[in-house]
Amino acid sequence: MERMLGILIFSGLIIFTFYGIEWYQSKQEVVTLSAEQISKVEATIEHSSISKDELINKETFNQANKEMSDQNENYKLGEDVASLLLPSIEEGYSVYWGADDDTLKQGVGMYVSQWTTAPDQGGHTVVSGHRDSVFTKLGDVKKGHRVFMEFEGGTYEYEVTDIWVTDANDRTVIVDKENPTLTITTCYPLDYLGRAPDRYIIQAKLIGVHK
Repeated sequence: MERMLGILIFSGLIIFTFYGIEWYQSKQEVVTLSAEQISKVEATIEHSSISKDELINKETFNQANKEMSDQNENYKLGEDVASLLLPSIEEGYSVYWGADDDTLKQGVGMYVSQWTTAPDQGGHTVVSGHRDSVFTKLGDVKKGHRVFMEFEGGTYEYEVTDIWVTDANDRTVIVDKENPTLTITTCYPLDYLGRAPDRYIIQAKLIGVHK
């Protein structure tokens, strides 16, 4: 009995150490926005015009010919392409092209698929990040909060409309959308040790574009 208990304790220590090292390494590799970069985005928002009327009639985007992200050849996997700002939790992140394992080690990744687009195309923009490296405070974001994404000279302002938890294999999250939408995903539970079984989803609608 004592030997079995000892084996269990030893196994637990190995698992804890493994995930502890994995977490530490992921934290060391991730690059978030500096205070200077966040201030720059905030200044852009504060001193620019907002094109809400254009968004309402959808003439800002050419929905008929929108370019899906898998058709976009301007960026390479892992390339720094955007900035994501969450003022409600005082966090900002660099966003990289792609959501493969190597890219997510750098920080927040933008999905590249036949169902998603970059923000300037007016479709469904999906970003993902690890809960134990970049999105540690994501649970503090609430409905009605603002989210900003800076991309190709424009700052896109979104309002959080829905938050939910779903299975990791749920295929209804990353889909094409007619209206400009931003979805943020991470693993759930947020404080889970190891590989979490579910996904935490934050969805937001576009309410303006700052130029």
